[in-house]
Amino acid sequence: MKVLILGSGVIGVTSAYYLARAGHEVTVVDRQPEPALETSFANAGEVSPGYSSPWAGPGVPVKAVKWLLMKHGPLVVRPKLDPVMWVWLLKMLRNCTSARYGVNKSRMIPIAEYSRDSLRDLRRDIGIQYDERSQGTLQLFRYQAQLDGTGEDIAVLKQYGVPFEVLSREGCIAVEPALSGVKEKFVGGLRLPQDETGDCHMFTQALAKHAQALGVRFMFNTSIDRIVTDGARVSGVATGAGLLQADAYVLALGSWSSRLMAPLGISLPVYPVKGYSITVPIKDTSGAPESTVMDETYKVAITRLGNRIRVGGTAEISGYSDKLYDARRATLDHSLTDLFPRGGDLTKATFWSGLRPMTPDGPPVIGPTHYANLHLNTGHGTLGWTMSCGSGRVLADMLSGKKPDIDVSALTVERYKHRFG
Repeated sequence: MKVLILGSGVIGVTSAYYLARAGHEVTVVDRQPEPALETSFANAGEVSPGYSSPWAGPGVPVKAVKWLLMKHGPLVVRPKLDPVMWVWLLKMLRNCTSARYGVNKSRMIPIAEYSRDSLRDLRRDIGIQYDERSQGTLQLFRYQAQLDGTGEDIAVLKQYGVPFEVLSREGCIAVEPALSGVKEKFVGGLRLPQDETGDCHMFTQALAKHAQALGVRFMFNTSIDRIVTDGARVSGVATGAGLLQADAYVLALGSWSSRLMAPLGISLPVYPVKGYSITVPIKDTSGAPESTVMDETYKVAITRLGNRIRVGGTAEISGYSDKLYDARRATLDHSLTDLFPRGGDLTKATFWSGLRPMTPDGPPVIGPTHYANLHLNTGHGTLGWTMSCGSGRVLADMLSGKKPDIDVSALTVERYKHRFG
């Protein structure tokens, strides 16, 4: 088939690669001049199936109030006269029950683990490099109450067979030696040894070149204006380069997906939640992290990417604004200098923000719509990098008429017909 993919972030590019590998003729369209220049550009760098959990969970509403009052809190809400924002927040709150959390997490873990395995297969098959490391993730607890409260998380990890280690202060230092100089700052940690790290932007750009070698055509600097339909099918996409037509269409536009779906009568509750990061050159390798350390108090991830440290965090609900706020950088700076004071040169740091495409329940939206030739691959939230290869591979199987290796029937947009959507 001829397949047109809208979006060249990590989700669009992985979809293009797997579709081309399956023998399809693929074109990718994006308004940017290169792949992975928006949400995929400078994320936290984690490939973390073990942390694939919905943001909506029991206790979150109470925690949210606390976070909003913290100086370096992980949550920021900038209210707008936007009914879409408030409807999305309401839907998220309705998912903050134990029952819904269990259902939603059960939909996220399989695609995340399948994606990690697919990424490993990709490294083996094509030798792709992206400052990758396979040394796990350490969730670091500053307070005993945090460590004591891991029971529910551990029960879920056991339920899904995710390997983990509960570490003492000395155990944390054994896997992250640079923490030895600040051991009074934390009490212990929870480590997921199978998690990985890597530069999502570097990966996406490299995979795009492999996709081009398979015949994928990229159309950059091209606006995507609207989807044109004819009855029960999509007949084309109106773009800055004219009407583009194909046999099948894949929407992988992240936070912008819902705006393109609304005129088609498809209610897709994907809303942007802004994240921030700084990228810092390593000043002292012995003072830098070995892999990823998640500072649980501030919900900040500190990741080693080659000769750089990536520090990512904050959930800011403020619509489609990509404005950078100094207060958000202060939180990232604080977490890094508090835990790894010798590691990076903050005077040479770069500051970035990206719009994570979040669903109110947590899982992404993958699969068909009621238009016979229109498929979705969007709504991955903070886990686009973690779930990218699995999502692209599953989608390619669907369009090829092949049964995917895992069951993703619960990830389609149809689930939002349920009252909790």
